Amino acid sequence: MKALEGLMRDEWGRLLALLVARYRRLDLAEDGLADAFEAAARRWPRDGVPANGPAWLLTAARRRVLDRLRSEQVLARSMPLLVVEADLAERAQRVMADAGEPLTDERLRLVLLCAHPRLSREAAAALSLRLVLGIPTADVARLFLQQTPTMAARLTRARKKLAGETFALPRGEELAARVAVVADVSYLAFTAGYAPSSGDHAVRATLAGEAIRLVRVLRDVIPVSVDRADLDALLALELLQHSRRDARVRDGALVLLPDQDRSLWHRDEIGEALDLLTPLAHAPATPYLLQALVAAEHAVAPTAADTAWGRILARYDELLALTDTPVVRLNRAVAVAEVHGPAAGLAALDQVALPGHRLPAVRAELLVRAGDDARAADAYDAAIALCDNGAEREHLRRRRARLAPGRHPGPRG
Repeated sequence: MKALEGLMRDEWGRLLALLVARYRRLDLAEDGLADAFEAAARRWPRDGVPANGPAWLLTAARRRVLDRLRSEQVLARSMPLLVVEADLAERAQRVMADAGEPLTDERLRLVLLCAHPRLSREAAAALSLRLVLGIPTADVARLFLQQTPTMAARLTRARKKLAGETFALPRGEELAARVAVVADVSYLAFTAGYAPSSGDHAVRATLAGEAIRLVRVLRDVIPVSVDRADLDALLALELLQHSRRDARVRDGALVLLPDQDRSLWHRDEIGEALDLLTPLAHAPATPYLLQALVAAEHAVAPTAADTAWGRILARYDELLALTDTPVVRLNRAVAVAEVHGPAAGLAALDQVALPGHRLPAVRAELLVRAGDDARAADAYDAAIALCDNGAEREHLRRRRARLAPGRHPGPRG
């Protein structure tokens, strides 16, 4: 039912944070809340949606946690762990009275717990989607192209690594470091959705959307003392990229940026992103900000021909000075080709060492523009052989077939 789906989306992280803060057991809190939602799915269609749905769910989850503690015969030994600060208890009671009460500290604790340095970025991303956003394990598995049992085991290992960790809010530099990890986790998840390296889809919009939601949650709950400029830049970057999702695929086929129907871009998301970037015009350059400014140049161009490639190249030069990575060099080479011609772009590609199919794919495109069809065919074949994403592989085959229909387009496996 829609009411329960909305609560799962909007309240899961907040209610779970309250339960973890009170009972200090992540496993019990998560199981109890899942049981509460399952009970609601059975009872609410019959009895009607309660006036205060979050309060109903929190009460049901508490009962299930206590039942579990009794069944484990550890309730007596666990009582010291069940004592919480008076202010936390008062805020929990306010949830019972008013489901709209913002419980910033508790939810922030949960977000930052998932960003613990004991976890890899990939594990933190999966755990954040499961615990903070309430995405079911099976859906998390699909988002990361894994089998459900594999993801369940991975999440279990992540939880075990956090066993015994306090639910305390980090302070000072540690807090800033954890916030940066959450931002990186969101970007990692977003990249997995926007440019999946494997699978059959050109874009997994659901994963990209959930990554955006994680940034929104973090921006909502971090203390005012924490600088959020980089989070604003990250949100703007993700919104600008995500705004093009409906134009990236046509009839199941990948559509590159120059060929996209810009009327399909989500202008409300572009507008929100530009509003976020405007106050950052004179902010110190960061990787997220520079990437967002590049994406903004594409967003404001009426047509592909109107793109301000000179400004984009300047941004990539700044980005290269901050973070010299193969991906940055690859993207800069594309901008170099747009500004100075394909020969210059190919020369810039000679400075790139990047595994996978993207480097030979870009080289093939630039060789076509340079008129070197023979070498372009070889580059396409190399890219096709290395590409694990079905949609991108088919795109490369089509480009290769247009170039030289008489030559075999490489293995189809």
